[in-house]
Amino acid sequence: MNETRRRQFLVAAGTLLAAPLVWSQAPERVRKIGMILTLARKGVEDLVQAFESGMRDHGWVNGKNLAIEYRFAEGKLDRIPTLAKELQKLDVELIVTGTNPLTVAARDATSGIPIVAAIATDVISKGLAASLARPGGRITGITWDVGADVYAKRLELLKEAAPSVSRVAILFDPIYEGSPDAVRGGIERAAGALRVSLVWPEVSDDVDAMFAAILRDRADAVYLVGGARTYGLRARLAESALKHRLPMICHASQQVDAGGLMSFSPSALRSFRDVARHVDKILKGAKPGELPIEQPTRFELAINLKTARALGLTIPQSVLLRADRVIE
Repeated sequence: MNETRRRQFLVAAGTLLAAPLVWSQAPERVRKIGMILTLARKGVEDLVQAFESGMRDHGWVNGKNLAIEYRFAEGKLDRIPTLAKELQKLDVELIVTGTNPLTVAARDATSGIPIVAAIATDVISKGLAASLARPGGRITGITWDVGADVYAKRLELLKEAAPSVSRVAILFDPIYEGSPDAVRGGIERAAGALRVSLVWPEVSDDVDAMFAAILRDRADAVYLVGGARTYGLRARLAESALKHRLPMICHASQQVDAGGLMSFSPSALRSFRDVARHVDKILKGAKPGELPIEQPTRFELAINLKTARALGLTIPQSVLLRADRVIE
């Protein structure tokens, strides 16, 4: 065999040997998970994007090696069991939820599917976990239990930013808030020390009715405690508070972006991004009952100076220096 033919033979042989390696490569398996959120998608798109960003950080890309089946309850809690059952029929490997009503409804409507909550509250007393360190069941995730001291701190910050405040309307929705004793205990303790009186109007989807009640009660400020309902109404609440010249402290910085005066809380966006860690571990074989439920470790103070100016407030420098984010 001359040199030219020998080279041709070696090239052909190499091609034949290499080809089966290429042909035998199996396509990457696509993993299917579900997510149920309380509001319409347009009200929580930022949370959806934060979660998908967190998944990409762990190598999971929706539409590539991951398929996320989204379900949105459009504010109707009675729809959640049906949505959860839909996801079970689709054979999702796990379900991501937000607040407690979602998590409880998803647990009760399904069997065997791990559930990862991004904003859980009061998980032990609600029977969602045996302990934070070792949940023991099929639910894990991140808790938003901020404790009585944080509820008190919010009222203190509101009073420091707006010293003339003397009567505060507390918008507290027990459907979504998992720790009512901590809420009332923290706020009432701070109110007594600050000599601020409190009113507790009923929370509903009717913003005009809520503010009519707030004005009847002669409140001169508003305190949003938490929950999906007021999160979804953030733009309308901020608009009404400004219209009636009521400083409003919020439970999420997105409400400050929408026009609320200030907030002091963990970051909802960070929770939805960080909960991807739990999802990644479960997809790789971890059992949810063995994954510790994480607690918030960082609280952000956000202040909207544009709103402050519209209200005629000058935020003290002592408060501004503590802010993590200032909206000009």
